[in-house]
Amino acid sequence: MRIKRTTPRSGITRRTRLIAVSTGLVAAAAVAIPSANAAPTPATFSAAELSSAGSAVLKADVPGTAWAVDNESGRVLLTVDSTVSQAEIAKIKEQAGDKAGAFTIKRTPGTFNKLIQGGDAIYASSWRCSLGFNVRASNGAEYFLTAGHCTDGAGAWRASSGGTVIGQTAGSSFPGNDYGIVQYTGSVSRPGTANGVDITRAATPSVGTTVIRDGSTTGTHSGRVTALNAT
Repeated sequence: MRIKRTTPRSGITRRTRLIAVSTGLVAAAAVAIPSANAAPTPATFSAAELSSAGSAVLKADVPGTAWAVDNESGRVLLTVDSTVSQAEIAKIKEQAGDKAGAFTIKRTPGTFNKLIQGGDAIYASSWRCSLGFNVRASNGAEYFLTAGHCTDGAGAWRASSGGTVIGQTAGSSFPGNDYGIVQYTGSVSRPGTANGVDITRAATPSVGTTVIRDGSTTGTHSGRVTALNAT
């Protein structure tokens, strides 16, 4: 005797499969949707764009700022002193336009001024700097090298404040570069050393180079070059 089946043979199984498949689709869809909280990928900037951002700081002409391209991070490190306001920072960013994202901004205490350490103290009419090292041209003329932001706008130089003139600025390159050369006019002694270290030649630095510097205020310290042509 046969008993007629009143329930479809695969009805329950089919519904179970449909539910399972639907659940799987929902789960897959959930996995496919990107997280709304994911951190955005940092923008990258070309060497030309980083240079353009640095030029924007110069054009904004805000006192109390210094900047340099950091090749390791691919950013322009912009240091501002205590006198720089938020409005002035906004002015720099506005000048940079779509390159403003290239800035890493750091505030430093105190104020920037025309003071550079590297060797013996030298004095212009309104500021003090440090002599880098002495050099002699092929024609026998004697000079000393120093920072370009020191020689920029300076004429006569003295070995002490208000003392006898020892030289006149003969060349200056700043900003972009940062070097200046002063030709000796006085009879002051001109040894080829810096704090007892004999200087035999000059070289072009590169990022990562280990250097030793000697300052008339801070003394002798060593470190590693992290950026070139800082302004």
